[in-house]
Amino acid sequence: MQSWAAVLSLLCLLGAAVAGVYAVSLLLAPPGPLGVGPFLSGARPQEHALSRYHARWYAVTLVFLAFDMEMVFMYPWALVVAEVGVATVVEMFLFLGLLMAGVVYAWREGAFLWA
Repeated sequence: MQSWAAVLSLLCLLGAAVAGVYAVSLLLAPPGPLGVGPFLSGARPQEHALSRYHARWYAVTLVFLAFDMEMVFMYPWALVVAEVGVATVVEMFLFLGLLMAGVVYAWREGAFLWA
């Protein structure tokens, strides 16, 4: 029961800290419509806060996620490749080939052109 008491006290401390940050924010926020605008280092925003992104950023995001998932799967693979054998090497090369197909597709679509 003592371990749960420690967890409960930590959660209470966390809740108090979050409530404190919100209270300080409410106390220090400027009054009126100035306090509800988007924060841009004190400057007025040039565009709407909900403006759309250019379509090329979606392809860049997908390429990033592909390489992120590669690292998620490569680390456990590297730990067991010596124990399991050749089958894991073949599977990893198939996985990397699939990722390479995604990179080639993104390249063909112009996701890597920054101009």
